[in-house]
Amino acid sequence: MKRKATAIWKGTGMEGSGTLSSPSGFFDKSPYSFKTRFENEDGSKGTNPEEMIAAAHAGCFNMALSFQIAGKDLEAEELDTTATVSIEKGDAGFAITGIVLNLTGKVPGMKEEQFVELANAAKEGCPISKALSSVPITLNITFNE
Repeated sequence: MKRKATAIWKGTGMEGSGTLSSPSGFFDKSPYSFKTRFENEDGSKGTNPEEMIAAAHAGCFNMALSFQIAGKDLEAEELDTTATVSIEKGDAGFAITGIVLNLTGKVPGMKEEQFVELANAAKEGCPISKALSSVPITLNITFNE
């Protein structure tokens, strides 16, 4: 299985801009630029690579956790995860310095201790977590019985 996306860029790094597209149509010429990446804190004026990493990580983590839960013959009523990717400028340029996964979950019939155990296993085992293993990943869990 292979997945792909296409980036088109025109101009300089500071003044140029580009679009991101994917075969699924999820990204259909979504605009990105230096300004949408670094000067638009709320991200409302265009996408950026870190936002896509956050979406991929939250989605992958939730799916991995749902498989962990199903392995216990239970089903999640809801798994709500927000991934926050931090990027900072250092001496060597910009770098992703951390990812925080904030999870709220509701699984009827499951105890909180078991949910925490499975969530941590999903954090370690999901393919996106593995790909991003050079970055510190923090998991905050809220469990609603």
